Amino acid sequence: METTVLHRTAQLGQSLWLDSISRKLLLTGGLEEWIDKGALGVTTNPAIFEQAIAGTTDYDEEIRRLAEEGKSAAEVYERLTLREVGTAADALRPVYDRTGGLDGYVSLEVNPLLAADAASTVSEARRLFSALSRPNVMIKIPATPEGIAAVATCVADGVNVNATLIFSTKQYASVARAYIEGLRQRAEKGLPLAVASVASVFVSRIDSAVDALLAGGEGAFADLKGRAAIDNTRMTYAEFKRIFSTDDAGWRSLFEKGARVQRPLWASTGTKNPAYSDVLYVESLIGKDTVNTVPPATLSAFLEHGKAEPRLEEDGEFARLRLARLAEAGIDLDAVCANLLKEGVEAFNVAFEGLMKSLAKKMEGHGTGETPKS
Repeated sequence: METTVLHRTAQLGQSLWLDSISRKLLLTGGLEEWIDKGALGVTTNPAIFEQAIAGTTDYDEEIRRLAEEGKSAAEVYERLTLREVGTAADALRPVYDRTGGLDGYVSLEVNPLLAADAASTVSEARRLFSALSRPNVMIKIPATPEGIAAVATCVADGVNVNATLIFSTKQYASVARAYIEGLRQRAEKGLPLAVASVASVFVSRIDSAVDALLAGGEGAFADLKGRAAIDNTRMTYAEFKRIFSTDDAGWRSLFEKGARVQRPLWASTGTKNPAYSDVLYVESLIGKDTVNTVPPATLSAFLEHGKAEPRLEEDGEFARLRLARLAEAGIDLDAVCANLLKEGVEAFNVAFEGLMKSLAKKMEGHGTGETPKS
């Protein structure tokens, strides 16, 4: 098998996952091709499923059949997503086994409409994890305050968790502490600590927001344009290393009992600004004990002309200084990140509700076509 830049990136300690799923990908051997090229996992979200199910005719025949069986739109959605995630997880099971459970995961998100309801999020996460019944599945939970509380409970219950929609370093730290708290509760009960988790930190959206605030991109702060996202990510990685240091007695006791670090996962790493390199958020963020989930077009570009070099910890002190200068430019990065979290939750809600409406329309004349109450 040919060694690719994806394999070389894995040798540097970063796993590259594919941020996509579709019927075509699973039926034509596309996922296996990505695995052969070095992809080590798959992530999904409501927007990805909206594009796959509502944006194509690939599922229409099955949707009509399920409607004729009397299924509601919500039941059809769950049937389709559980099957797709299960199929992808089975394809990735050899990766899971080969890496000793480090990689080979597929993520499925809880209903995003539950983002402000911790108890319901926990209930749905448990149910989905049980329904999939595979060790290499993660349940995605938005890192709202309620979601962070749910992360701790789910980890304590033994549910593999992908905490998502993280933007600020403070938000990341809260997620990491929730993971550790969940493990602590398991340790107190004498339960095994082999619970897998990643913390999905969104990258490119920060540059989109900050660049828009740096009006004109000229003058004393021109050098800040296109830097905030990577600088912020590097500071988050430094926080990861601090929290999961074996110098910390609390973490060391869990580590010695078999706990693994909750790896940071860089998400939203497709380049949105055409003025920037199409592999900017891949090449710049390669580092040990991390994951980068990458959309297919960006992953293809990285395969074609990307370089695997350990650059995540480059320029650390200058990154801190540039982030500090954002305040001088009148930009409150914490407020930007809080707004991005709000927008992210809303965007997934819109995608989910749009998918439910599309399913109901496809089901018209074949069954109930009822949409769930939000």
